Amino acid sequence: MKHICDLPGLIDWPSPNFDDRKSRVSMLVLHYTGMEDGPAAIQRLADPEAKVSAHYVVEEDGRIIRMVPEDKRAWHAGRSWWRGVEDINSASIGIEVVNPGHEFGYRPFPEAQVDALIPLIADIVRRHGLTRGNVVGHSDVAPMRKQDPGELFPWHRLARLRLALPRPTRNLMDPYWSDGGFLLALERFGYDVTDRAAAVRAFQRRFRPELIDGIIDGECRAILLALLLPRPQGDS
Repeated sequence: MKHICDLPGLIDWPSPNFDDRKSRVSMLVLHYTGMEDGPAAIQRLADPEAKVSAHYVVEEDGRIIRMVPEDKRAWHAGRSWWRGVEDINSASIGIEVVNPGHEFGYRPFPEAQVDALIPLIADIVRRHGLTRGNVVGHSDVAPMRKQDPGELFPWHRLARLRLALPRPTRNLMDPYWSDGGFLLALERFGYDVTDRAAAVRAFQRRFRPELIDGIIDGECRAILLALLLPRPQGDS
């Protein structure tokens, strides 16, 4: 497997927006830039007045921009929570994937972009020893505020390479939890369930993207039960 320094198309564009980590890296957070184009996003991530940044940006043509050293705390997650961790910035690597997002014309992620993103993720996961359950989207760690990387993000491609959890598709069984029981299970899995509907939508966006309605149904319950088992079975 190639090391990050050997990945093609890597460009250094340092951002001043970082500080020291307070914990070791235990997760990777994926975002979309949510701006009209890549150059505008990169300029903002490098602007000291914006007070936001990421470790890497992946352009639509596959170029990888390195903006913050991995041993530093980039400012990408904001107010967030995952599996008991509140300072997500200290515990994570942040990758911004160029896409206009829901505000400016959300669209599928190009093949060249995904083909560049996958080896980058694989390298980070390998070097930091990350688990599949801690490769997450911004909407997973901040369900009340964020939708990215969104329902079009190709999580299935990452899952097939064991770089993220798969969507369970086999041997699904509805446990018939009450809505309160589902939310307890969802919190156990990792989500902040303070805003019930937002948490359910974030879960659906990630694991049942064809229907994001914030309503707990039998399919949601069955998928979550499978995810809580030691080996969720999906299309990976």
